[in-house]
Amino acid sequence: MTIVNFTPYSALFGGALIGLSAALLYLFKGRIAGISGIFGGILVPTKSDLSWRVVFILGIVIGGFIWHLITGDGTTIKAAVSPTWIIIGGIIVGVGTTLGSGCTSGHGICGLSRFSLRSLFATLSFMATGFISVFIIRHLLG
Repeated sequence: MTIVNFTPYSALFGGALIGLSAALLYLFKGRIAGISGIFGGILVPTKSDLSWRVVFILGIVIGGFIWHLITGDGTTIKAAVSPTWIIIGGIIVGVGTTLGSGCTSGHGICGLSRFSLRSLFATLSFMATGFISVFIIRHLLG
C-alpha cells in the first residue's frame, strides 16, 4: 500500500472547494450536497432532476483529473484487497447510506454545518465504525 503524505495546502484548497460547491448547490438548487443522494438520483432519475446531478458528479471526477494535470500530483492507492471485496464493500456502504438517510458528505459536511443533531449522531456513527473496522482489520486480523 502506498503511504500518502499530508499536504496541507492541497487539503485546504480541496476543502474550500467542497464547501463552496455545497454552499452553491444549496443556494441555487436548495439541495444538500450528499453524494449518495445525488448519485442515487442518477440511478433512479426524474426528468427535471437529472441534469444537475450528472453535472455535479462529472465535476467531481473531472476536477480530480484537472488537479492532476495542473499539479502533477495524484494519489495512487494500491488496494490491499481483491476487487470483489471492494465491490462488496461499496454495496454495503450504499445500503448503509440508504438506511442512514445520507452519507458522510451529506451528514458530515452539510448536516453539521447546519447544526443538525441527526447529522452529528450519523457522523459519529460513521467515524466510530471506521475506527473499529480499521482496528479489527489491521490489528486483530493482521
